[in-house]
Amino acid sequence: MTIFFRGVTVRSLLSILVLLTLLSPTLFGAAAAPSAPAKQPPTVVFMTDFGVIDDSVALCKGVMYTLTPDLRLIDLTHQVTPFSITDGARFLSGAEPYFPQTAVFVVVIDPGVGSSRKAVVLKAQSGRTFVLPDNGLITLVERHDPIVAAREITNRDWMIGAKLSSTFHGRDIFSPVGARLARGDDWTTVGPELDVRQLVRLNLPEASVDLNGLHAQVVATDGPFGNLVTNVDRALFEKLGYKLGDVVNFHLGSRDLSAPFVKTFSDVEVGKPLFYIDSRGHLGFSVNQRSAAQIYEAKLPETLEIPKKR
Repeated sequence: MTIFFRGVTVRSLLSILVLLTLLSPTLFGAAAAPSAPAKQPPTVVFMTDFGVIDDSVALCKGVMYTLTPDLRLIDLTHQVTPFSITDGARFLSGAEPYFPQTAVFVVVIDPGVGSSRKAVVLKAQSGRTFVLPDNGLITLVERHDPIVAAREITNRDWMIGAKLSSTFHGRDIFSPVGARLARGDDWTTVGPELDVRQLVRLNLPEASVDLNGLHAQVVATDGPFGNLVTNVDRALFEKLGYKLGDVVNFHLGSRDLSAPFVKTFSDVEVGKPLFYIDSRGHLGFSVNQRSAAQIYEAKLPETLEIPKKR
């Protein structure tokens, strides 16, 4: 028996449904396969104290692009305080977690260039790679991402130039090694293995809290704004008992001062001081829309003492 439905038989409808089922991958596309993680391009994060007045940064980039044309090259900063390994370590530690685990960090703050200091490649627990002088730049990174392997750069095939410069290892050693590692060259051929325990570390003072309160330091200023950066992380400051809105009495060097602990700059009037937790999770001291460094004539490192909240 054939059943009609508005001029179309059930048998015809079934035939059409079967045909559509067979053609559906072509008409509508096959079922989406589970998406695979996007492959990261070869990535170098580049930081120096070279500045941008001359051609030093550009020459290093030229070396890297020549060796790895498809390189994604990210400038972290080239305005690190000249010769300041401590500032370099601070910037590197703060930036490292925000980049892909496949990233290679090429860092050249190298006041000992041409001396007996080693040029090294370091592998962190996260998988990130660091190409830099062994002068303590890795000190703060290690606090959250331990170094698990290290090699000294000695293989001349990884370098450039018929005669290496004694003053520009950024161009001749660190840049070519970084570019080769980013493209996937075998890092075990760069030179002999090193004991990670023997790497140079900076002897940086650490903040502490005792019965009398917080003992810390102002260790840097925040770029052009003049905010004071301390070595106090959020967890340590919380041990003092202060909450948002509380007024904090403190000693900055030899000065007795007070300022509220607030969330952000605009929580106080323009020209007024404040404490806050900065974007890297550390206690900061500022003056809203003014330079705290200039107003308080901060000499780095400057001592900071804060009593516990009563």
